[in-house]
Amino acid sequence: MKYDSIIIGGGAAGSIAAIVATKLGKKVLVIEKNGRLGKKLLITGKGRCNITNNCDTNELINHVPTNARFLYSAFSQFSPQDVMDFFINLGVPLKTERGNRVFPASDKAKDIVVALEREFNKNNIHLKEQTVRELIIENGKCIGVKLENNEKVFANSVLIATGGQSYQSTGSTGDGYKFAKQAGHTIVELVPSLVPIEIVEKYCSNMMGLSLKNITLSLYEKEKCIYKELGEMLFTHFGVSGPLVLSASSHIREFKQNKFTIKIDLKPALSIEQLDKRIQRDFADATNKNFINSLHALLPTKIIPTIVKLSGIPGDLKVNQITKEQRQEFVLLLKNFSLTIKGFRPLEEAIITSGGVSVKEINPKTMESKKVSGLFFAGEVMDVDAYTGGFNLQIAFSTGYLAGLNLPYQH
Repeated sequence: MKYDSIIIGGGAAGSIAAIVATKLGKKVLVIEKNGRLGKKLLITGKGRCNITNNCDTNELINHVPTNARFLYSAFSQFSPQDVMDFFINLGVPLKTERGNRVFPASDKAKDIVVALEREFNKNNIHLKEQTVRELIIENGKCIGVKLENNEKVFANSVLIATGGQSYQSTGSTGDGYKFAKQAGHTIVELVPSLVPIEIVEKYCSNMMGLSLKNITLSLYEKEKCIYKELGEMLFTHFGVSGPLVLSASSHIREFKQNKFTIKIDLKPALSIEQLDKRIQRDFADATNKNFINSLHALLPTKIIPTIVKLSGIPGDLKVNQITKEQRQEFVLLLKNFSLTIKGFRPLEEAIITSGGVSVKEINPKTMESKKVSGLFFAGEVMDVDAYTGGFNLQIAFSTGYLAGLNLPYQH
């Protein structure tokens, strides 16, 4: 059976491309080795699926550190508002939360996937569970794929929407890079983005499992602050994770040990003077207690031994013996709790893969390869990535939509 187009990958980009192409009357086959759509969609946003960010195109561009200009056409053709309208029309009520993040009103990622599956069934889109081995390219044109079982499937075009190389359990095992290389494309080095961070200081492991909410995290490259945000983070056995840390990680481009530090303001709602007054009140209420036992109203229990050690004030010193200088140094420690970055966790633990097929070799207005006609790309397989907050799924939906529009009919 000859198709207008074969789409490799049934994730966010591949699904939307298939739906758009089919509505234009094109005959599409989606090949997905998981046998079902959106396996990675189910786990995004902690299982809630942050589908987009409710902002304008300029704001979108500002949240894409890698090759933002390349995405301008795609974002213009299929904006966050278009993504929201698309899913509302498929029967998924949505809501906008802090930071303009958009989720299904039900908080269930499954609703997004079920809506896509419904649309596939309604439009009779063929979904085949199989693994692609290689592309079939003849005379500079991509005319189909060869599968693992040696079956050949022919089409007028092929779209590679295989995702990156992070979250490998969902099937993102980097197949698309292999196909792109086969077609003569350059692969920009793959590095993890939106990834937990390993820390030099060993005391992080003493606080493992501690989640800090409403703190300000600042990322410094030597003396320069390159990221600052209020939110939450988590201590782990290797260092730090959680939303603020994942966002900070995407600002680290060239990694060199000890070049980057994290500074945490544990009490961002209070100025240094206000915090000093607050501690003076706490100390007045605990004047005969040991220092280490006077901090439970101020700090989570799990962080107290580490903070006491870093303060240099003996834990068994009576509160009424602490000097003004010691107290003021302690205040500064709480406003500037510093950690030295050692490195990223492995690519497998990253939410997003940075790097991929070079966008210089892809037409930004159609998503077609400049090297092989009839070959298209969409989503994370390309060298584009964004900060956390729904921006990466917007990239997948926008590029998938644009590719779906431009996949050619049979002549």
